[in-house]
Amino acid sequence: MSGPGSGGGALVAVQPLSIKLRILSDGLAGHEAQTLGVAEALGLVPEIRRVNPRLPFAALAPFGPIDPRESPRFPGSPVGPPWPDMAFASGRRTLPYLRRLKRESGRRVFTVYFNAPANGRTAADLIIAPMHDGLFGRNVATPLTPPNRISAERLASARRTPDPRVASLQKPRAALLIGGDNRHFRFRPPDAMALADIVRALFAQGYSVMATASRRTPRFVAEAAEAALREGGGWLWDGEGENPYLSMLASADVVVVTADSVNMVGEAAATGAPVYIFAPIGGHRKIADYLARLERLGAVRPWRGVVESWRHEPVNSTDSIAASILKAYEIFRGLTPPLPPMRDDEDEEDVEDGEDDDCDAGHND
Repeated sequence: MSGPGSGGGALVAVQPLSIKLRILSDGLAGHEAQTLGVAEALGLVPEIRRVNPRLPFAALAPFGPIDPRESPRFPGSPVGPPWPDMAFASGRRTLPYLRRLKRESGRRVFTVYFNAPANGRTAADLIIAPMHDGLFGRNVATPLTPPNRISAERLASARRTPDPRVASLQKPRAALLIGGDNRHFRFRPPDAMALADIVRALFAQGYSVMATASRRTPRFVAEAAEAALREGGGWLWDGEGENPYLSMLASADVVVVTADSVNMVGEAAATGAPVYIFAPIGGHRKIADYLARLERLGAVRPWRGVVESWRHEPVNSTDSIAASILKAYEIFRGLTPPLPPMRDDEDEEDVEDGEDDDCDAGHND
């Protein structure tokens, strides 16, 4: 990662709290959870400006222009002044806006994009692309897991004051996190039956079971899980009231999560509880690589019908991502010497396409 100039004389590190941060959001909870998680790790209170491009502008992203009705001449424009020091974005529809904000500000804004952008490494000053995405370069940070908001502090707070629906369940408790269809996985009736069987197996081993589904979850999958949950006094969050997702993670003695959601797997791994993976029909090599890395760390295991007792150190890349962003920002501002030039054989890229269509972090967006 390199930046302009080394700056002359003494170098003074920037203080995070002095940074004005703007988040460009497409409104999907999973994308916002990534950017907000890093903002919280930096100790920043961001300004959130949402993008809502109409057709055809949404379909043309990330290669096309922004929607003209969101141009800088309109008050509250996502790309209008006053200029922030730094801007975060996640989701392909935000990319034209991140590019335009950079241009409108006279390139003064330091831009950060989360996930592997379809338009390559020039999409932002810094790209946060998890290792399994296969995108590498001097302006790319490659953490193991995507960033999230499941910090040790938030988990401790949720454990002290659990959601009443969670607290009503006897210990030990199991959390079932159900994703849904995307480019790489498709849930079919056998998968719905298998999830129902997982619920029954957890009951049989003495666990209370609480579950949550995604906006991507097929109705027949949710109905099968809910029917099995009723057999043992468990529940599936129905979208009513406050989202119990954080409380579920904080209070779970074991977590079962579907393999389709990289974000949910990463959030579960951040708890330190045993995490079991259920894979619906489908798959992809980069998802398999991600899960294999977590399994080698002892954070996850495939579901094989029986809960084993083990613990692991919480796996959460958010703090290291925040540190990488701060270091790159200091280089950008000339407050820290730039990194040495990268050799040609180090500047490799092996990215399948753009970003995952997995937006379930914070669940039920």
